[in-house]
Amino acid sequence: MRRAILVGLSAFVVACAAAESPAPTPAPIPETGPTPKPAPAPIAEAPAESAAPDCGGVLVQGGLVICSAEPGSHFTVAGTRLTVSETGTAQFGLSTRAPSVVGWTHDSGAFGDLQIAERQDEYRELTGLDCDKVDARSPEQKAHASRSWVKKQDAFASFNPGPGALEGFVKPADAPASSPFGPTRKYSGVSKVTGESCESTSVHRGYDMAAPIGTEVRAPAPGVVILADPDLYYEGGTVFLDHGHGLVSVFMHLSAVDVAAGDEVDTGDLLAKTGNSGRTTGPHLHWAVKWRNPEASSRDGDFYIDPALLLELQAAP
Repeated sequence: MRRAILVGLSAFVVACAAAESPAPTPAPIPETGPTPKPAPAPIAEAPAESAAPDCGGVLVQGGLVICSAEPGSHFTVAGTRLTVSETGTAQFGLSTRAPSVVGWTHDSGAFGDLQIAERQDEYRELTGLDCDKVDARSPEQKAHASRSWVKKQDAFASFNPGPGALEGFVKPADAPASSPFGPTRKYSGVSKVTGESCESTSVHRGYDMAAPIGTEVRAPAPGVVILADPDLYYEGGTVFLDHGHGLVSVFMHLSAVDVAAGDEVDTGDLLAKTGNSGRTTGPHLHWAVKWRNPEASSRDGDFYIDPALLLELQAAP
């Protein structure tokens, strides 16, 4: 049975924009530094036969809960029922608005509460932008955006088995972080196509890295490619990598895509090369991670979590 090593997690906020958000991805913006870290929060190990069910994990808003128990049994975390997989775990994403205390129960009658650290995300205003990178404006742009939306929704509706976060995550590119997950951004500018002004507000739901065009993008954890497209409207060249347990990595603005849907990859395998495609104002890699409830029939409740927090996890020995 796979075992998940328990590690302390940071309360600092580092990440960037959501994959299907209509707001533009600006050029990388240097950050001022992390906020203080909370006390370590252990992640429960996959139990031996006699071990009691337990939950732990990256206990920060935007983090991940990992619960351990006998395969086939069930946890309910924050009202969401999850089946323990053959890895001996169930994995539950924490939204950026998760309450300060999240309760869990197990079939066996075991239960507990998890203390969730609060985020401190920034608010930013960006002016002088090309509105066509904020929103689709012309009929051609709108048609392209619509086709791209269908492709993304179809991909997010597919699920593959896998270890999820149990083998840890590594950075997908050899490049420094440039813009964090979580800031609310207000954009304003003028369309080069129509001449109309625009204004938009959105939350950045990913982790940006200041990578020059052509930098290799490698798998941060094992998974199955569920989308590989060189030309989505907002995202440009894009790869979706399903890690299992509902976790999907999204890589955007790529100049080259080196995998195809259905490919199985391991940590460190080449996926793509960074670029400046889609809705962006400068070369960089956007890496987002979406958590989807594998047992929900609707995708309306899916949300993005903070990739930087996943980097705090370590692989089992």
